[in-house]
Amino acid sequence: QVQLVESGGGLVQAGGSLRLSCVASGSIFSTNTMGWYRQAPGKQRELVASITRSGSTNYADSVKGRFTISRDNALNTVYLQMNSLKPEDTAVYYCKLSQIWNEYWGRGTQVTVSS
Repeated sequence: QVQLVESGGGLVQAGGSLRLSCVASGSIFSTNTMGWYRQAPGKQRELVASITRSGSTNYADSVKGRFTISRDNALNTVYLQMNSLKPEDTAVYYCKLSQIWNEYWGRGTQVTVSS
């Protein structure tokens, strides 16, 4: 089993920044992908960004140029630096770890961007 714990969410004004962190623990294999997803009220959960263990990244078009995903493999931690935040970025942000045939999710952290 794998446990994921997110932190770093909060309330910020439009144009501000936040940094999310997600620490993974448990049975973590050497090959995995970690990512951040978000779900706004009344909307489906969507991919924000993902990163492989080797560092290859993928971003949603809506966050390209504003968000940066990174990871520290030694700490089993993935980060999401969010800059130039917009009210439409308001959502619960979830961390996901994918390895072999399994997917694991964190409980989420709320990000609220006020206009």
